[in-house]
Amino acid sequence: MADQQTILRMQGITKDFSGVRALDNVNLDVRRGEVHGICGENGAGKSTLMKVLSGVYPHGAYTGTIELNGAEATFSDIKASEAAGIAIIHQELALNPLQSIAENIFLGNERARRGVIDWDRTAIEAAELLAKVGLDENPATRIVEIGVGKQQLVEIAKAMAKDVSLLILDEPTAALNDEDSDHLLDLIAGMRDHGITCILISHKLREVRRIADRVTVLRDGKTIETIDMSAPDATEARIIKAMVGRELNNLFPPHQPNIGRELFRVEDWTAYHPVDTSRVVVDHASFTVHAGEIVGFAGLMGAGRTELAMSLFGRLWGTNVSGRVYKDGEEIRTATVDEAVSHGIAYVTEDRKRYGLNLIGTITTNISAVALARFARWGIIDRNQEYLSAEGYRKDMNIKTPSVSEVVGRLSGGNQQKVVLSKWLVSGPDVLILDEPTRGIDVGAKYEIYSLINALANQGKAVVMISSELPELLGMCDRIYTICEGAVTGDVPRAEATQESLMYLMTMGKELR
Repeated sequence: MADQQTILRMQGITKDFSGVRALDNVNLDVRRGEVHGICGENGAGKSTLMKVLSGVYPHGAYTGTIELNGAEATFSDIKASEAAGIAIIHQELALNPLQSIAENIFLGNERARRGVIDWDRTAIEAAELLAKVGLDENPATRIVEIGVGKQQLVEIAKAMAKDVSLLILDEPTAALNDEDSDHLLDLIAGMRDHGITCILISHKLREVRRIADRVTVLRDGKTIETIDMSAPDATEARIIKAMVGRELNNLFPPHQPNIGRELFRVEDWTAYHPVDTSRVVVDHASFTVHAGEIVGFAGLMGAGRTELAMSLFGRLWGTNVSGRVYKDGEEIRTATVDEAVSHGIAYVTEDRKRYGLNLIGTITTNISAVALARFARWGIIDRNQEYLSAEGYRKDMNIKTPSVSEVVGRLSGGNQQKVVLSKWLVSGPDVLILDEPTRGIDVGAKYEIYSLINALANQGKAVVMISSELPELLGMCDRIYTICEGAVTGDVPRAEATQESLMYLMTMGKELR
């Protein structure tokens, strides 16, 4: 990098919430034209630091100083930081699904003349921005009609429309498959080459190593170190040790499977799109899971993995759903969620914040939600038993919180995921379908979740694990099914599985089976 001028310097940033210190004298400097990674476990303070920088927490709500381009910055709100050239893209995309791409790009930043939106200018400039981010879509296309990977590119185009000089990306690839992630990382590298400075928050250390020039690690709200990624010792192991404060030699806990009888079987499962009812999304899929077995599902985004899981679990997705489900050799009905739960099936959704949790509810009420009848007597909830049950799961699952009366929305992603798992374990399931169980979770919390999954298998439960991360499936699963265009294209034992063999099966098209 020819120009090493510091564009951003944050010094002594300290931020408290009701007596809890979220940031403790954090220091960060970012050089012009670099990609600067920020890593840390959930709750380390990464997002809080970026909210301070972007004006979500205004000047005066924290102590310390921010310098931007050599001058002190005292942002009163997000508008003020955007006016200074800072834009932030959050992990949860802020797009209106029913509006067009062009309308979303200029939302709050409309191209208007005399108070009237100039739609021709809007379309032309939107097309120019889409070309810059490599998205070949008509600006008039509605957001609901494009996938998550393309929506992420719309968010970047939206930021670039504000003449951004410092772009903050918070877990931008968390919901993307490998192909879309690689495309986005290439785009970030291209932006760096054109002088745009990027701050990248990510739990995916492979991506951080690939794209970041330097990485700052936070732990418990404090700056641990900043690592030059060109140095010989800038390894994933070093980043992990800085993040968790200890050596983590194995990303996956050791596990000796004890696989028993066939517990769960699905035959000829088919589901059609709920809107375009002529389009088959799950195409005659069949699979089995044994007691004590962890079975993975690998597929590119849009392959039909989540649709398969949701249509199985109470027909939560799809129309014209057909096929047969067997448990312990007997055919069962799973046409409603109540029926699925009554047969010992649990589904942990990939979107815990939207579908898995009541974010304004307490840990206690979330954990008891699926099995309230267990805590009721004559129709009245025994709050003491409900509390004791939640407290037991807090200890067993190592949910980091001072009290089960804590609101779930205040927990870190890893702890929220433990609450979701606890909620379903209360129902006493025999079959657990885990959809992206470690999405948006740091490496330390992932290890804990992996250990919990292994423990469930050791109890004789049948575990189905859907993941977009092939190393995760290879590290955790006893067998891996591949799915492409809604059809099962492979059933690969762990000993025979490689990323290359799985990718071949994930892209082979059902007509080539």
